[in-house]
Amino acid sequence: MNRLLYNVEDKPPFGLSLLLAAQHLLAALGGIIAVPLVIGNVLKLPTADTITLVNAALLVSGLVTVVQCRGLGPIGIRLPSVMGTSFTFVAAALAIGFSEYGISGILGASLVGSLVMIVGSFFMPSIRKLFPPVVTGTVVMMIGLSLIPVAVDWFAGGQRGDADYATPANLMMATFVLVIVIVLVQWGKGIFSAAAIVIGMMTGYIVALALGWVSFDGVKNADIFALPQPLHFGLSFPISGIIGMSIAYLVTIVESSGNFLALGNATQTEITGKHLRGGVLADGLGSALAAIMSTTPFSSFSQNIGVISLTGVASRYVVALTGVLLVLAGLFPVFGALIVSIPLPVLGGAGLMMFAMIIAAGIQMLDTVERSRRNGLIIAISIGCGLAVTTRPELLDKLPHFFKEVLGSGITVGSLLVIILNLILPEEKTHQE
Repeated sequence: MNRLLYNVEDKPPFGLSLLLAAQHLLAALGGIIAVPLVIGNVLKLPTADTITLVNAALLVSGLVTVVQCRGLGPIGIRLPSVMGTSFTFVAAALAIGFSEYGISGILGASLVGSLVMIVGSFFMPSIRKLFPPVVTGTVVMMIGLSLIPVAVDWFAGGQRGDADYATPANLMMATFVLVIVIVLVQWGKGIFSAAAIVIGMMTGYIVALALGWVSFDGVKNADIFALPQPLHFGLSFPISGIIGMSIAYLVTIVESSGNFLALGNATQTEITGKHLRGGVLADGLGSALAAIMSTTPFSSFSQNIGVISLTGVASRYVVALTGVLLVLAGLFPVFGALIVSIPLPVLGGAGLMMFAMIIAAGIQMLDTVERSRRNGLIIAISIGCGLAVTTRPELLDKLPHFFKEVLGSGITVGSLLVIILNLILPEEKTHQE
């Protein structure tokens, strides 16, 4: 095992800490802003509302990151964990967002659903038993697969039917960003590899700027500084939406647990039940705060665990400083407006890579699963039915509204099936060779 440059309790000099914190900020920024951007773009929210989602996401990410790193009583894992908006909730959120409830329904369902995580944090050992690798791997893979159509529309520069959908210029721009990201991930060193998504998007943005593709109307109208807007969208509580969100929270408990175990490995810390309980509790309470502050739920970020492994800097104080930087970013709406002005093909080049990497992570998890007829059946049925709903949502058009809303997300369908099948299909007897 590599020797760490800075251990969990070490405090590097402030100047160096700031530089290292900025590196974590760059690595996390793409992921944190991507979820509110997906929701804002797909639901066609006014620019001002998308900016509100982005700023609240940055602010709450920062607050929850500080609590996760420093701890607050029983809350927080007290390890260098960056928190951010989670892709796990996107499909469930969009299913609610397209109903009559809109954003208020997403946030209300998120608030009630967060109780699953808050209560679940006290039952970590039992809940984890529902999610062996065959379940987690399938769920993570389904998350990536169901987000690919969103990335493809970004890549093409809009929605199917738009006049400039998939124009050669849009495709070239998106491909340019994608190639930069691939080159940096594969051959970049240090921060260039860790922040490949952000650097790719920044490069694409500069080229788009030179081509006159960027509109600064939102930036001109945005406040330089603004306090957050709690309950900006209001709250409403669709029962079916709450069920969908609760399932997503169950999945996130497992996702975060896996990340915390990986974090323990990177920081050379033995992860105890107390660590997991504190980490998941911070996750749940942070997600409840996110709903009140007008943004989507949270989980721990795996890309920052990669930064720790890469740099050998495991100091929780460095990552707490990243949290402070995120709070500052969230207090300046002009920063959010600048992010929202990124043209869709630029987002698409990076987004396709981000979502495809989630699929790859799921495949790597499934690689550890024993190859058997039972496991093959579980994976095939869950992904097949999840993709059926993702690629042909009209499949559910003639079903009652309740079923349509609950089963409207491929992630929900895939997750429910994989959990149920794993519980009911008998284990195969292994023969002695």
